[in-house]
Amino acid sequence: MVGIAAITAAMIILLSAFNGIEMMIEQLYSEFDTDLTIRVEKGKSFGENRIDFKTIEALPEITQISRAIEEVVILKHESKWVNAQLIGVDSSYLAMTKMKRHMVDGEAFLENQGQQFGIIGATLLDKLDGFIPESYGYESLVCYVPKRKIKIRPGRSPFKSEIVKVAGRMNFNKEVNASSFIVPLNLAKNLVGYTNQISAIYLNCRKGEDKEFVKQKVQQLVGPDFKVKTSYEKNELVYQTSKSEKAIVMIILLFIFILAAFNLVASLTMLFIEKLDNIKTMMSYGASKNFLFRIFFYEGLLIAGKGILIGVTVGYLICFLQIQFDLITMPNSGGEPFPMRISWKDGALIIFLVAMLSAILSYLPVKYLVSKNL
Repeated sequence: MVGIAAITAAMIILLSAFNGIEMMIEQLYSEFDTDLTIRVEKGKSFGENRIDFKTIEALPEITQISRAIEEVVILKHESKWVNAQLIGVDSSYLAMTKMKRHMVDGEAFLENQGQQFGIIGATLLDKLDGFIPESYGYESLVCYVPKRKIKIRPGRSPFKSEIVKVAGRMNFNKEVNASSFIVPLNLAKNLVGYTNQISAIYLNCRKGEDKEFVKQKVQQLVGPDFKVKTSYEKNELVYQTSKSEKAIVMIILLFIFILAAFNLVASLTMLFIEKLDNIKTMMSYGASKNFLFRIFFYEGLLIAGKGILIGVTVGYLICFLQIQFDLITMPNSGGEPFPMRISWKDGALIIFLVAMLSAILSYLPVKYLVSKNL
């Protein structure tokens, strides 16, 4: 009973932990990656006039929209150089990504008093040994962008450079922090050399809307020359890895449960052998094989049932304590509590699987013992 209880509690706790990790991943990626992204099927950029923005904005499911230019650039600060992902966006993008909630220092704006500013990933600015000074509120970086459609000649630079003021640094996830540099769309157009071309369109859906359904509607509007992806599809590998790890852990724990349940088989076997004389006496008074089978089968179910009940209670109690009191923190996180999210569907699945395995491992040995010895 203790073995069954321990494994059941472990399954509840670990699956709740994986649900918490999934929730944390969704928060880290979903706020920076908008609900839907439109890109051209072939090529790197496309003309804005190829998209009917008014029709897309008129969709009741769409709440926010931003044009975007994406380009790999080189950033320089004093003697430090790094590669970065330049993202030129409309000002609405800051609201779409809830940028203010993710600022480490500085301010969340792209334009102020007629000047254009950028927002940089926290790790990226650290690599450049830069910081946002409190006295005048911004850092200055030199941005180098490859020139388009030029012939390289000796003494001629293949890069276009411009000084960009940085208003603040952001903290979303490791990938974004180490690579992203957000600037106004007009500044990005000037740097890259675009006129009316863009790289992508970012869309946010109304809360509660089915993203797949909205994706199909937008796809019909933009036509086959464009590809619409949800935030899940953009980070499919991350989400699939998390789900695969969860499934693998579930399989391993079920295997451990089967091993632990052999204690149940052993207990029923020893009980049967111990009571064999009593069983024969009962048979002499007219007890049938089916009646004797039910006695030991129900005994196995009672042992397993108590173990499952105790395990579920202990497992959920530990999860609630972690959620309420942050008993365990994640390593190298600065005291960030380990995330937990309780899913009653997972709980029901665990109880069903454990109960089914317990019933099977009670039925088979008892059936064998009765048929073999009586």
